[in-house]
Amino acid sequence: MIKLIVTDVDGTLLNDNHELHPDFWKVEEQLTKNGILFSIASGRQFYNLESRFERIKDRTMFFAENGTYVSHKGRELYVNPIEQNAARDFIRLGRDLENTNLVLCGKNSAYIETKDEDFRKEISKFYERLKVVDDLTQVEDTYLKVTLCNFNGVEENTFPHFVNYTDRYKVAIAAKVFIDITSLDANKGNAIKGIQKELGISPEETLVFGDYLNDLEMMKVAKHSYAMKNAHPEIIQASNFRTRYDNNENGVLRTIEELGLLA
Repeated sequence: MIKLIVTDVDGTLLNDNHELHPDFWKVEEQLTKNGILFSIASGRQFYNLESRFERIKDRTMFFAENGTYVSHKGRELYVNPIEQNAARDFIRLGRDLENTNLVLCGKNSAYIETKDEDFRKEISKFYERLKVVDDLTQVEDTYLKVTLCNFNGVEENTFPHFVNYTDRYKVAIAAKVFIDITSLDANKGNAIKGIQKELGISPEETLVFGDYLNDLEMMKVAKHSYAMKNAHPEIIQASNFRTRYDNNENGVLRTIEELGLLA
């Protein structure tokens, strides 16, 4: 019996226009009535997720910032920060890369130091609280992650510059244009494992959906792990199942219905 559902957001629950299917609200309501905890796991900022899912924020669990911040029913459950000095070193390294913009993700806000309006417009989709500062290395906050954005693609153009750090930090390709750097043990999978233990929910009672490489560890903590039809090849390989429909075809909700969880 499924007791916990965890889904990624972009490329998974949302379509490519970052839209939520209108059926979502009634599906989530029925799952709640059936005693299933529906949860959101995303690289997005907590405040962005809380705003996006305002209607259900008082009962939903959020695994935000790739599992570095967990909240349930408005209560902070877990924070896994990255050391300030390490984050500042990554910021300095990122500044030297071509076609690269930086986001410092803090517990209280996200921060950028560029005034590039195109980048600011794009990044605002993922951050409800976003501040422009003169120098990211001078920000005082609890640092959760450093995000690097390259619209030409990060897997080929950005990740190679950070591959030598992967034994000490988690360097996750979160989307085609984003890389997230966190503490080594910070990921969606570890955050979910902690909640499973706390709530007494087993991997056999857990259903997860994901599409990109920051979902990799999440696929390993659930027996019912579903890669989206549109998922990265490594996610498809790591998952036990694959959805018949992609994110533009409402794949998450249709799979939930096919599994008989709305009865």
